[in-house]
Amino acid sequence: MNRKMVFPSILLTFAVSFSILIIANFNTGSTNSIFAKNLQLGANSSPIVADDFTKKLNDAYNRVAEAALKSVVNLDVEVKYETQIPKGMEEFFRHFGVPEEKGGTERRRMGGGSGVIISNDGYIVTNNHVIDNAVDGGITVTTTDKKTFTAKVIGTDPLTDLALIKIDAKGLQPAHFADIDDVKIGNIVLAVGSPLGLNATVTNGIVSAIARGRLGIIGRQAENRSYSIENFIQTDAPINPGNSGGGLFDINGSLVGINTAIASQTGSYIGYGFAIPIDLVKSVISDLLEDGKVNRGYIGVQINQVDQKLAKALGMNEVKGVLVDKVMPNSAGELAGLESGDIILKVDSKEVNSPGELQNQVGLRRAGDEISLSIWRNKKEITKKVVLKGKDGEDISSNSNISEKDITSFNFEKLGFKVETIPASLKEKTGIENGVIVSDVTPYSEAHKSGLSKGVIITKADRKEISSPKQFKEIVDKLNEGDAFLLQVYFDDVSRLIALEIPTNPN
Repeated sequence: MNRKMVFPSILLTFAVSFSILIIANFNTGSTNSIFAKNLQLGANSSPIVADDFTKKLNDAYNRVAEAALKSVVNLDVEVKYETQIPKGMEEFFRHFGVPEEKGGTERRRMGGGSGVIISNDGYIVTNNHVIDNAVDGGITVTTTDKKTFTAKVIGTDPLTDLALIKIDAKGLQPAHFADIDDVKIGNIVLAVGSPLGLNATVTNGIVSAIARGRLGIIGRQAENRSYSIENFIQTDAPINPGNSGGGLFDINGSLVGINTAIASQTGSYIGYGFAIPIDLVKSVISDLLEDGKVNRGYIGVQINQVDQKLAKALGMNEVKGVLVDKVMPNSAGELAGLESGDIILKVDSKEVNSPGELQNQVGLRRAGDEISLSIWRNKKEITKKVVLKGKDGEDISSNSNISEKDITSFNFEKLGFKVETIPASLKEKTGIENGVIVSDVTPYSEAHKSGLSKGVIITKADRKEISSPKQFKEIVDKLNEGDAFLLQVYFDDVSRLIALEIPTNPN
């Protein structure tokens, strides 16, 4: 054999033998081979073993979420709106077929939100702002099992931002209503809805506060927002656009409120959301079911929060109740003998300590119902029976133009404001005969911190009517350092009470 051919043959035989050896070792799973190691992914066991309490809590969340999801629906809403023609552009838009008399053109867009099933035959509660301006047939409801229905509007209540709609369906799972008295700060709650277009989303948190009001987020579609009712359950359960109209549920799976708004400067969740409490929801939908509108009763008073200075001025030992700023003419409150300066402590034995709580309690009643009010007046508690009236639709006028002309004046330097006699033109315009007008307020003074501002008319001081700056000064001069007293003030056609305290000299 040729020596030159033997060497390549030996090399070929060696290569084939080595390959067979590698394959054999790989197939036999030899632990000595880097190809034979059996790699384990993850640890052998969980780092902890949950105790029975944690497992039960987890199971409870599962059950609540499962039950709540069956009662919450997604809403897709087609709404109409009108775009206005800019002034001077009428001729331009007329070429595109926009009628001049309409002043604009109707357009449509898609919106959405959530709703909660409240009957097995298709009644659903949601927010008024979710379905407001919906076109006919423009509300589409999608249930958790992906079935879709077209809903019709039964009734709306812009003053509470609630609406009732109906779909043609049977065998639905309605939510169970919680007892509002069981809702406490710190309770675990779950928010269920369709935030940001993500259907059937569940978030959790706690009840952060109750009776939260004066946020200015209800009644935007109402003719008179002064009648709106804000008495929210506040929660830190994440709520985002699309959650509106969905449910806030407790750990028993019962509905405690209807999610309606968030506290945000960006339009998305940054910490707190607000839900309409279930007792108010029940009251509103009962009226809407009966005749498609709310027959709400009113006392007919303008109210305000009680603070420490007000309580002191009225001889109260603690800060509680709701202040009556003004009793409206011919109202239920006037007929019952309510007065400006009264403190409403209870409604039918139910304590009220904020305007929202009082509005909520009265909002649960209908026109014609009689309520019993516990009132603090002249340093003692009395009772007044009030037969509620329906809304009288009082008109709130625009601000009056105030003359700067000085006639007679007095400067209360210690309190930080100046008053003048009311110009005759302003008396004629407002109908106010007696009083003085605030012509200047010192920044950061006692008057400024208490809410006085330029243009406010003061009609009473320390419960006494005043007709001139001189008379006002005589009343204030009789007070001692540290004394608190009330001012009856009038501004923007709204009357209210403000408490001032005579500052004490630092030395």
